[in-house]
Amino acid sequence: MLFDMDGTLVDSERLWDVGLQELAAHYGGTLSEEARLAMVGTSMGVSMEILHTDLAQPWRDPAVSAAWLDRRVSEMFLTDLVWRPGALALVTAVRAASVPAALVTSTRRAVVEIALETLGRDTFEVVVCGDEVAAPKPDPEPYLTAARLLDVPIARCVAIEDSPAGVASALAAGAAVLAVPHAVPIDPADGVRLLETLTGVDLELLADLLAPLDLPRRPDAGSPGTRLPAAPGPDRP
Repeated sequence: MLFDMDGTLVDSERLWDVGLQELAAHYGGTLSEEARLAMVGTSMGVSMEILHTDLAQPWRDPAVSAAWLDRRVSEMFLTDLVWRPGALALVTAVRAASVPAALVTSTRRAVVEIALETLGRDTFEVVVCGDEVAAPKPDPEPYLTAARLLDVPIARCVAIEDSPAGVASALAAGAAVLAVPHAVPIDPADGVRLLETLTGVDLELLADLLAPLDLPRRPDAGSPGTRLPAAPGPDRP
């Protein structure tokens, strides 16, 4: 299992909204809605370029802006980070079934470390962050890296995403995709299952996305062909 973070597992896009608007105000401007939506699912570097262009301040240093934003969002992650509907139940079921799982996010490691206080540090065997790959989403590298580190063929992986950039990354890598659009819509595409929420999603549904293959299991989790159990009931965030 390959999980995106922002907007997929946790309701963090609203916190990034606050941070970005505050950064724009710090620079004496206002971030447009069009520019904000264009940032969803992209790397920090791309997002800062969009911000600076939107503010007509292309001369600003993306690294300085990114550091300012990371500090502000990290503060909010400590106190205001909550699960998206159905996400906690699903990751709990994945962990209980010993299905190998990775977190694959465009967010940088320093901020992800704070998010893991909510997500749980033992929830994922692998964490791939946006500043740890040469080519972030929508490039396939993040998902290919996660599958390689899990030692699971990418064709036997399901990626769960909420943004067009993330879906493009997972599809290009060769994963099956479950998409739960959040901040921006996602167009239907071959290889993508669209749902409004993760509420009620269980391991049987995810296994069906890989039919006729079952989801991969750790060596100590039973025989390779064992059918995965259904997840517990949805959580109440």
